[in-house]
Amino acid sequence: MSKTILITGSTDGIGLATASSLLEQGHHVLLHGRNAQKLSKVCRSLVARFGKDKVGQYCADLSVMTQVSALAQAVAEECPQLDVLINNAGVFHVDDTVTSEGFDMRFMVNTIAPYILMQGLRSVLGACGRVINLSSAAQSPFEAQELLTPSHLTAGAVYAKSKLALTMWSMQIGTQWKETGPSVIAVNPKSFLGSKMVQEAYGMQGSSVQLGADILLEAALSERFAQASGYYFDNDVGQFRDPHVSASTPGLMAQLMEVLIQLEAQLQSS
Repeated sequence: MSKTILITGSTDGIGLATASSLLEQGHHVLLHGRNAQKLSKVCRSLVARFGKDKVGQYCADLSVMTQVSALAQAVAEECPQLDVLINNAGVFHVDDTVTSEGFDMRFMVNTIAPYILMQGLRSVLGACGRVINLSSAAQSPFEAQELLTPSHLTAGAVYAKSKLALTMWSMQIGTQWKETGPSVIAVNPKSFLGSKMVQEAYGMQGSSVQLGADILLEAALSERFAQASGYYFDNDVGQFRDPHVSASTPGLMAQLMEVLIQLEAQLQSS
């Protein structure tokens, strides 16, 4: 049965490979990108291959909370039912590390935006929907207040913190929503895939992004992941596992959720 699936950051890399694979299977794919020109070009290419009724497009800058909220609202208004949200968009090296709202760019795009978008789309995802959040093998300890202030650490250090924070809230919300849905699952698609991010970060080509796309398809659609809400899947080892040990730091999960709930409340009141 055809499903409707939104993929953030789907104009290149793993996101585009995932979109193409889903379209080949007959699903309806909603593309997202930050660059309107690039997004339109990719959309036209996929429409030519799969038909205009199968491809949608949404442009938004995920470093701006109001744009994340507007994206959720636009999708919810146009799609009464969204089967899967794949939070694929992420940043590593950025020219400007501080967003227009004063947050650290890496935490905003990698950790906060997926949370805001998921909450905004919960009503259309419903009980049977799935949220697939792209984690990473790169995970490191953080403090919850780091989500609220710009960091002066290296790109790699902040990236690893942001991905552990994403993985932690995915597991927390996924566990909370296990009975009501939608499912929330964190997935490391595989280390050192040949994405633009890996090329920029490590100066290497990496392996085929299709390896990452394949596990995202499985996480989004397969029976294997049907009861996986609240779990973290590491495709480097091909199994569900615990995240970085610091995820169990006493009080950290509560502090992280408090910050995210606070940011969501500020956005709704603005």
